[in-house]
Amino acid sequence: MIESLHISNYALIDSVDIVLQPGLNIITGETGAGKSIMLGALSLLLGGRADSKAMRDAQKKSVVEASFSADSFSGLENFCRSNDIDYDPEHVILRREVSSAGRSRAFINDTPVTLTLLRQLALMLVDIHSQHQNLLLASPPYQLRVLDSLAKNDERLEEFGKTYTAYRQAVREYQLTRRRIEQTRREEAYLRHRYALLEEANLVDGEQEELERQRDVLSNMADIKYSLSQVLDALREGDENVDTRLKQAHDSAVQLTDLLEDADSLADRLDALRVECRDIADSFSEYDRSLSSDPSQLQAIEDRLNLIYELERKHHTENIAALIGIRESIKAKLDAIDSGDQALHELEQTARKARKAAIEQARAISEVRREVAGQFAALLRERALPLGMKNLQVDISVKDADLSATGVDRVEFLFAFNKNQPLLPVGNTASGGEISRLMLSIKSIVADKMELPSLIFDEVDTGVSGDVANRMGRMMLAIAGNVQVIAITHLPQVAAKGNTHFKVYKEDTDSATVTRIRQLNDDERIDELSLMLSGSATNDAARATARSLLGIQLPEQPSLDL
Repeated sequence: MIESLHISNYALIDSVDIVLQPGLNIITGETGAGKSIMLGALSLLLGGRADSKAMRDAQKKSVVEASFSADSFSGLENFCRSNDIDYDPEHVILRREVSSAGRSRAFINDTPVTLTLLRQLALMLVDIHSQHQNLLLASPPYQLRVLDSLAKNDERLEEFGKTYTAYRQAVREYQLTRRRIEQTRREEAYLRHRYALLEEANLVDGEQEELERQRDVLSNMADIKYSLSQVLDALREGDENVDTRLKQAHDSAVQLTDLLEDADSLADRLDALRVECRDIADSFSEYDRSLSSDPSQLQAIEDRLNLIYELERKHHTENIAALIGIRESIKAKLDAIDSGDQALHELEQTARKARKAAIEQARAISEVRREVAGQFAALLRERALPLGMKNLQVDISVKDADLSATGVDRVEFLFAFNKNQPLLPVGNTASGGEISRLMLSIKSIVADKMELPSLIFDEVDTGVSGDVANRMGRMMLAIAGNVQVIAITHLPQVAAKGNTHFKVYKEDTDSATVTRIRQLNDDERIDELSLMLSGSATNDAARATARSLLGIQLPEQPSLDL
């Protein structure tokens, strides 16, 4: 429910704060006092057009802010989490600001949001009805929602939703797989050619690096042989080689063992060094014997590397590991082509089974809808009859439709308001007043069965009087037993039914005329109703009638037994 409403710098309103209550909130006031201005300001929260001309002071921004109790919408936490909005478990605050340049900003719980997101949440929290608003009643989704609420289809629809989602996922998987296979089949010859080249290359990971090392060795064989000969000459084969010099040094050190304290250990170290040098010389000799300048071997390596480089160039890669990955990917595509028909058949069967399950559940829901449709039509006629629509005919049409997220039904509300008039959709046959009374009747039926937002009725009782007005007031009060209702009215019969009564009025300040609103106490309500009845707050007869109206009790309402 709406807990409070703040409006500032909008038309005749400088600043207004309203604390609304549960139940039926009545708003009255003379024509031109500013009731419609308040409604226009509230419509900004519903995504209405921001007009800088409506600003009272061009130097300030216009602000409309409404605070709702968090239990007004059971999906509020999920809505906030999914849209990255701060969540308050007790309140949700919607705010719209309009600058003098006409620029608009929207907020939910002080989090900046798009106007679309503000409107999306606002429509879940508040529902405005006027004589000129018939889109909701004519909306097929709303009509279906009304019927499902009366049929108590919530659990069935939740289960159907899961089955339908599984069906759509199965269809998408089948379609994606089919397109993928069709695409690869168009490329099959090219893929097989690429795979054959990669397969014939018999690639081995790490092979390229080893071939490049061997190529470098063979290409520089002359320099390598020369360096090896220099090393061997120095170590063992030259006239003045290290081995000979170390032997001479060792022999001389041995002769000193009797004369010097550490000479024997030093001689041993020289001998060990000579052994190490011999081992090194043997290793270099082995390299020298194993290396040979073979032009055919170098050419074979060059040919192999050229093949690898060409494959890498064609496939835009830099190493053999990537080529192997591409080869395996192509193989997987070719395997999918080879087994594609079987895979598609299995996916098609899965989708068919999922569709069959969804249709079975949808038909079960449809049966309940069709059973309830006739009961709802009869009850709607019963509720609308006392509101001055004695010739009303109602047909809740439930026809077969293609499977969709809502089932297999196309629901349409058809009405005729006069004798010998054909049944037609509401937008094609009803006046504004008739639509308002129809909406009021429907809301009175579904108020305890649907999670309705706060309802605002804007002079929906225009054009009625007497007993019909009294009945409309009773109906609004009945709805208010389940959901907060705000009714803007000119009729005392309706105003008297309110749990809370507000008066909108104009007040002159030193510089301007402004719109004010205040909550009336019991005595002030008598004054206001008397004024509405006779044009005078002091007329004794009117005051007596006002007291009588305020004492009217809420009657029993017929209910829909489903």
